[in-house]
Amino acid sequence: MQTNMKSKAFSELAEAAETIANPSIQKWKDGGGRVIGYFCSAFPDEIITAAGLLPFRIRATGSTGTDLSDSFFSSVNCSFPRHVFNMALSGQYDFLDGLVMFNSCDNIRRVYDHWIRQINTPFTHIMSLPRKAEPAQVEWFRDELAQLRGLMQKELGVEITDDRLWEAIKLNNEARGLLRKLYDLRKADNPPITGAEALAVTVAGTAMPKKHFIELLRELVDDMERAEGVKDYRARLMIVGGILDNPAYIQVIEDQGGLVVTDSLCFGSRLFWKDIDESGKDPLKALSQYYVADRPSCPRVFGLYEQRIDYITSMARDFNVDGVILERLAFCDLWGFEQFSIFNDFKDLGIPLLMLDREYTLGAVGQLRTRVQAFLETIGR
Repeated sequence: MQTNMKSKAFSELAEAAETIANPSIQKWKDGGGRVIGYFCSAFPDEIITAAGLLPFRIRATGSTGTDLSDSFFSSVNCSFPRHVFNMALSGQYDFLDGLVMFNSCDNIRRVYDHWIRQINTPFTHIMSLPRKAEPAQVEWFRDELAQLRGLMQKELGVEITDDRLWEAIKLNNEARGLLRKLYDLRKADNPPITGAEALAVTVAGTAMPKKHFIELLRELVDDMERAEGVKDYRARLMIVGGILDNPAYIQVIEDQGGLVVTDSLCFGSRLFWKDIDESGKDPLKALSQYYVADRPSCPRVFGLYEQRIDYITSMARDFNVDGVILERLAFCDLWGFEQFSIFNDFKDLGIPLLMLDREYTLGAVGQLRTRVQAFLETIGR
């Protein structure tokens, strides 16, 4: 990723986002630590941290094809699981000591089915993630977490006490607060960090020990508070969608003159916009309440569309956004339905909206440039 950022902390964060087995993971493994992979932003990685293990959110950074996984997935399946499983088959995730997954969507569910038959990962487990956010679902998910805790303690030989869970919750809340502080700096007329750089930071936070991430984040926020800021842009943009872990995609947009100042992404603001409540007595209930009901949801959760559209529009106002780009992975049914509803609502609100379908790996760059350029012409300052 090209950047003018003069920050040692950012350089390390960007490096972690650009690779799979990054130096932080290698150092962790060299010290005898174990790594547990997971897929969805709705997974409470605090439970892995509390076990003394390193949580790693699965992505397919660096994938160049799906030759191996095409035997397991068709061409009309979402390209994200196809690239992920291709990398798994080629040994790119051999550093994992375990994998925990959700039934987050049918395509990801199929990854688990193939993974347990084709990949020799020592510990694997799939959990049920509710599709509604009512009290009954919160209790249901708490039971799922209790089962996961018991299974991890038995099969991995770890101890996950309530005290350790509260420590992990507090640690993650500290990281969330620092990320919100970084985003607040992007409200300025001349934000000190671009959208591509901000995405690299949030992605890095899912791929290194949380304490080290917090140290780097503190240093980065301090650097950004003294930075001059970006001035030469044509419009302030917000990007909305699901899986987007590639800063280069946003950089193509920003190279055309748009500056992405905020987002609603599952590798972005939806990770940290709210904290977990630390006032209760049961850490599993606190985790369940947060991940099922309190955090900003995605389209897989039924009955919360109004909250999602309010979240997007209020953020657009707070960050003084000129236009919104809605990106969707091709063949993603969940975001396909949501895309239609958001388009109609934004049309009524008079907020310029560009809808883009894409593959997981960055392609058709010329077409992307052309569409963004045309969009910027309609909303240019």
